[in-house]
Amino acid sequence: MRVLLSSLLLIALSGCGAGAKPAPPPACDEACQDNVALFAVRSMMRFAFNKAIAAMPVGAQNVTLPCLPASSGSGSVRVFGDAESNADQGASFLMLNYEFENCFFSAPPDPTPDQNYSVTLTANVSEQGTLTQQPSTNTALTIQSDSVTLSGTVYDPPLDYSVSSCALAANQSGNDVSGFLCSRPAGFTF
Repeated sequence: MRVLLSSLLLIALSGCGAGAKPAPPPACDEACQDNVALFAVRSMMRFAFNKAIAAMPVGAQNVTLPCLPASSGSGSVRVFGDAESNADQGASFLMLNYEFENCFFSAPPDPTPDQNYSVTLTANVSEQGTLTQQPSTNTALTIQSDSVTLSGTVYDPPLDYSVSSCALAANQSGNDVSGFLCSRPAGFTF
């Protein structure tokens, strides 16, 4: 009986905290980091659009707002251009520019390593095309900038990342974004 109790106690104690540890995230090379950086730029554009433009009347737009957190003097983004809407199609037709000036933004923590970033962006990014809210139609956008300067961290665990005066050319089709950042292929899926 003592042997049985000792064996059960040993099994119980060895089971506490001795489970398999989750595998660490895969290494994130330059291509992976560029993908996260493109994700950061596109996410910052989406945030600025939703905060500045989404609830505004259609037509000419020109809104400047602080980046987050506003109290830290963390830069600004100006969104200007034209946004039209077709309620029957659930689509917006965009010809917008985003002027990011030392704009700091940090993504909420995400369990997916390649959706984490904390960066400062300076760039003038244009966005043209159709943004949809209905599954029956597809978002189709062209995103371009002659000069993107981005620094901070990308990925989880965080990796230092910095690019300066890089060209950006990407397309978004549905939830897929792909193109080039600093003449290197980059892409992701929302």
